[in-house]
This record gives sequence, structure tokens and C-alpha cells, in this order.
Amino acid sequence: MVVGDEPFAVRAGAALLSQGGSAVDAVTATYFTLAVTYPAAAGLGGGGICIVHDAATGQNEEFDFLARDAGAGGSFAIPGNVRGFALMQSIYGTVPWQRDVSPGEGYAAAGFPISRALAARLKAAQDVIRLDASLAAEFMDESGNTKAEGSVVASPDLALTLSALRVNGPNGFYKGPVGARIIDYSQAQGGGIGVADFASNNATRGMPQAMQMQNSFVYLPTQRTGAGAFAGTLFDELNRALSTDTGSTDLRASVVYAVKKALAAYSITSLPPDLGATGFAAVDANGQAAACAVTMNGPFGSGHNATGTGVTLARAPSSGQAGVAAAFLTPVIAADGNSKGVSLVGAGAGGPNGTAAIGYALARLAKGEGLTSSADMRATGVPYDTVNAIACQNNFCVALPDPGASGTGASGDSAH
Repeated sequence: MVVGDEPFAVRAGAALLSQGGSAVDAVTATYFTLAVTYPAAAGLGGGGICIVHDAATGQNEEFDFLARDAGAGGSFAIPGNVRGFALMQSIYGTVPWQRDVSPGEGYAAAGFPISRALAARLKAAQDVIRLDASLAAEFMDESGNTKAEGSVVASPDLALTLSALRVNGPNGFYKGPVGARIIDYSQAQGGGIGVADFASNNATRGMPQAMQMQNSFVYLPTQRTGAGAFAGTLFDELNRALSTDTGSTDLRASVVYAVKKALAAYSITSLPPDLGATGFAAVDANGQAAACAVTMNGPFGSGHNATGTGVTLARAPSSGQAGVAAAFLTPVIAADGNSKGVSLVGAGAGGPNGTAAIGYALARLAKGEGLTSSADMRATGVPYDTVNAIACQNNFCVALPDPGASGTGASGDSAH
């Protein structure tokens, strides 16, 4: 099954599972659909982190493809998502790459009705959308308001970019006409992205950070990333609280305490209301699991859509508070210490409360408490901090979309 913030993308991922795709195929299809149906948080110009569990070996692996500053500086980030998902899919995918990209391409070309999830993000980001002609043409009506839920929108330029990606893989994005247009646009706007930036590979794979919570082993981004450092500190504080009588009986209070300690450790005192991020996850019938979180470093990133490509460029991490968005990407996989299978796969994103909410789910499992519905999750209380997870116990899994958002979960069995 698949879980995430935007229903069209989740169903696209579930459809890949029904067609024999792996969990990694499912999150890849979910991502490329999100780039069309939820671009405020998951555009092709952004970056992210995924954790993958290999059911055959019981091993876990991290893929880091965060959007990074251009060599010449500037306000636009070097996109990482395309290379990251391509790398991961080449290793763990079981269906052709083209099938993972096609659903998003289809939505961009034929159009799709704006979901409730997207409508909320559009309304909040209307001042950003209004300043870019391409974004405004797609998402604003004649009266200058963002289009309502149910309005059908399309992006022919983005469809062509996804077509190039489908046929040529990541080279269809970083090289050829698409790459040239993005670089030319960046140079014309003083964005700093150059040929050398697109030529260098900014996607890496390696071992994730591992920590123990009671009898569970939790795998999360490494400490070399801001995401791993923040989540590691928060989960460690939560773990300490769980070991006390008070902390184990008042879990919500322990989570609040852990968040405050983690924020203080990194001197974070204020945050923008929307960091332009989202998280999603999948588990397949063979036990492979994948959890991902991606960000544009602000709603619609830089707010600049590269002419002729449909690609909205992420904001450079060094630009204002943009870089802090990556610190709250928290894809995690938890496994029972007595088996190779996963007990929870999910992601918090968008802010410290997203990280806290996934920590709360992990702590409940560590205490032996069940997670059987979204009501068992801790709502973030912040509109664009989200948490989405799949909990598995006794060979039965359940999707747990954010209880305070408009996302969904879908099984491959129901996606035919």
C-alpha cells in the first residue's frame, strides 16, 4: 500500500503496485505524480531523502538527493529529485522506469481536477503564484484568485519535460533541451545554475542512521544531514523520556518536551508558515518498504518556473530561511528486533511537528501500543507540517494518512 498527502499521486503509486511494481516503484510513481498534482511541495526542481528496506536481506539504505546551492551562488537550487529517484529505482525497481514516470506525464498532458489538498496549498501560496506568469496561468482564474477544488488544470510544458524524462531517464532532465532551457533561464534571472552544476551527480546512497527505541530499531537520515541531526536529537530526547515513569505514561507531553529540546539544541526560534515539503511511503507484497520526504525549500520554491519546461525551481538552501526546510525531512523505517520485517514506514515533513508526529508513532510502537487508524497518530497542529505512515503488525499493514490533512492511503489490490 501507499500513503501520502495528495490522493491522485497516492493512487498512481498504488496502481504501480497492482502492476507488479515494488515499493520503490510505488514511491517513484507517487513522486512524479506529485510533481504535477502537488507542485507546491514536490516539484521537479526540488530535492529530498528516502530510506529503503530490502526485504530479501533485511538491510536498510538511505538515498540523499537534497537540492543544493549552485556553484556560482544565486537564489535557485540545483534540482536533486530526478537523479535521486532514478538512482533508487535503478536498484530496487521491478518494472521499467517509463511506467513510473507515465502517470505524472498523463496528468500534466490531459489535465486533472485540483484536489482538496492542492487547493489548500494554492490558496496559502497565492502571493507566490501571482508573481510567475506560468504558475498564474495554470493555477489562477480571471479574477486573480487561485482556482478552486475541482477545477481542471494542465501543464503541457511539464508534460513534455516528463516525456523527455520517461524516454531518456535523468539525462532527459539534466541534459538536452530541458537542461539547456533551465540553465539559460537561471542565467538570465541571475539564479546561478550553470552547466557544471547539472553535470555533477548530487544523489548519493549509503547506510542510514540507526537507533534503538525499546525493542524496535529505527532507521533515519544520517547525522551528516540537517534532517538526521535534528531527528536524531528529537528521537534521542524522546527515548530518554520513555525510560522514565512520567514519560512512558504521558507520551504526548514527552513529545512536546523532546521537540523543545531539539529546537533549542539547534537555536531554531522561528520558522516560515510553509516550508514547501511533503512525505510519503509504500510497502509492497514482498516486504520491501520505502519512505521519502521532499521539499522545494518554500511553497513553490523560488516561485520561478523555467520558461518552456514547466519546472518550478527550488529556492537555494542558503537563501534566507530556505535551508531549514531540509532539516525537517524525516523519512523513517522501524523494524522489530526479532524479525526482518518492518513495523512502521513513514515520513514527517514540513516542520518540527512533522518530525515529532512520526516520533510519536515510533514511540507508541516501541511501547507495544497498536496503530490501527489515523486517529492513533498525533496530529501536527500546523497546516503544512505533515505525517504519513504505514504500520505493520502480525503480517497486517494499515495506511495512516495525516489525521489533520487531506491525504489518503491506497492498496495495490484496490488500484486496478
